[in-house]
Amino acid sequence: MENLLKQPIMKTRDLTKYGLKDTNAHWNLSPEKLQAITIEKGMGKETANGTLAVNTGKFTGRSPQDRFIVKDDYTKDRVWWGKTNKAISPENFDLLQTKITDYLSGKEIYVRDAYVCADPAYKTNVRTVTELPWSNMFVYNMFLRLDESELENFEEDWLVLCAPGYVEADPKKYGLRQGNFSLLDFTRKIALIGGSAYTGEIKKGIFSSLNFVLPVEKNVLPMHCSANVGEDGDTAIFFGLSGTGKTTLSADPTRKLIGDDEHGWTADNNIFNFEGGCYAKVIDLSEEKEPDIFRAIKPGAILENVVFKDNGEVDYMDSSITQNTRVSYPIYNIDNIQVPSYAGNPKNIFFLTADAFGVLPPVSKLTPGQAAYHFISGYTAKVAGTEAGITEPVPSFSACFGEPFMPLHPTVYAEMLSKKMQDAKVNVWLINTGWSAGPYGTGSRIKLKYTRAMITAILKGGLDHAEFAQHPIFGLFMPKTCPNVPNEILDPMNTWADKGNYISKSIQLAHSFHLNFEKFASEASEQIIEGGPLIDEHHHLNDHV
Repeated sequence: MENLLKQPIMKTRDLTKYGLKDTNAHWNLSPEKLQAITIEKGMGKETANGTLAVNTGKFTGRSPQDRFIVKDDYTKDRVWWGKTNKAISPENFDLLQTKITDYLSGKEIYVRDAYVCADPAYKTNVRTVTELPWSNMFVYNMFLRLDESELENFEEDWLVLCAPGYVEADPKKYGLRQGNFSLLDFTRKIALIGGSAYTGEIKKGIFSSLNFVLPVEKNVLPMHCSANVGEDGDTAIFFGLSGTGKTTLSADPTRKLIGDDEHGWTADNNIFNFEGGCYAKVIDLSEEKEPDIFRAIKPGAILENVVFKDNGEVDYMDSSITQNTRVSYPIYNIDNIQVPSYAGNPKNIFFLTADAFGVLPPVSKLTPGQAAYHFISGYTAKVAGTEAGITEPVPSFSACFGEPFMPLHPTVYAEMLSKKMQDAKVNVWLINTGWSAGPYGTGSRIKLKYTRAMITAILKGGLDHAEFAQHPIFGLFMPKTCPNVPNEILDPMNTWADKGNYISKSIQLAHSFHLNFEKFASEASEQIIEGGPLIDEHHHLNDHV
């Protein structure tokens, strides 16, 4: 009888079907055990409070130029091929998979069975095979965890093979750019990672796969956003690129966090978290600025590429390894979370942008057309000093607030969002967490307490009956008053000393929006195109004003 019980476990744990031979495989080890092995092997060290810290080596961020999708009958007419989604042939994928499995064969490896998509209707099992123990611990933190009984007859929907030590010696032969690569095969549902130990490649590989599979096969809109829910079950979602305040603003003591980065919006109107953890930036981190993240850094979390002070404590100000210092931790390290991590239809959607030109209103309400237009645009601005050579603000656009992870054409996601917003009668708001009273260098950053006050007012219905004025260039609807926010900052033109300068900067930014949108225009509906700035590319006001 005992043998019969063991058989299904042995069968599901057969790695030879993937081409892995003679491995010393460790299955589903606890984070404590994985941390101990990492320290023992000299691959990491512990901080003063016992948190594991590792260095990811050559790559301290994703390498979007080295991400490829298998082009076959299933993907060739569906994927938005181009700079973001580069093609690799099924034959070359096979050859590289064989090279990775040969490389891992005979080695000590770590296997983790977990799942993504918190809504049971969309549960997707993922088996991850990693060369490094701490990569496996990262998967424990970031994916959703199964209990012992669910592990017995586990069968994966997706397989991830992660071999940071395998660098392809002849990349051109396989259609690669260089020796490292992240490859996705949607037909066989396999993700291959070679040559990079940056853990975000694992997370974003599975996120990219869901961004294709969920809309194509399940009619679910995948979103690069954070989400929280109030006591009355009212869900809010926050889109925004790095540095716009997505994690900060969704952490609200009066609301429960659903998740901080990746969600789905179902056909039957649920918002669910893809993940079981958070992967937060920690550069300049302090307990005052980000109390939730700061307190979540404890044993079980993994810090990446941080620098230590002489006393063994982490120096969060030190960016000498990278600006992109990170921590991963299981979501239960945050106190105020929604369990399980899904909730009903959103009542409000926030698009966050850090406008370093200082021209966008701190809060404005969007029409459905404007919402789709700004979603496709995914605007923020890089400020001087964040990258070498940048001396004044530079507009930065990332379609759907997550272009590097979107295998389909951005208008597919935008049309889905637009339809869902209208069906759910959701309000969409553009929140500028950037500059006021002038651009970066002249004006000042909008106070966080004011941004929080605007979001709180919206969530409590405080702007439901507000009077709005239309922005003359962007067409956005700006409230004339907002509880706990000075009226004079609500219309950005009021905050500039030189009104003429404000208008010319606004036109300059509107022009950038138009130039960026040209590549999407052929696929966009009339309603979406009309959601753009009211000024056309020749600096004339459009007829429909």
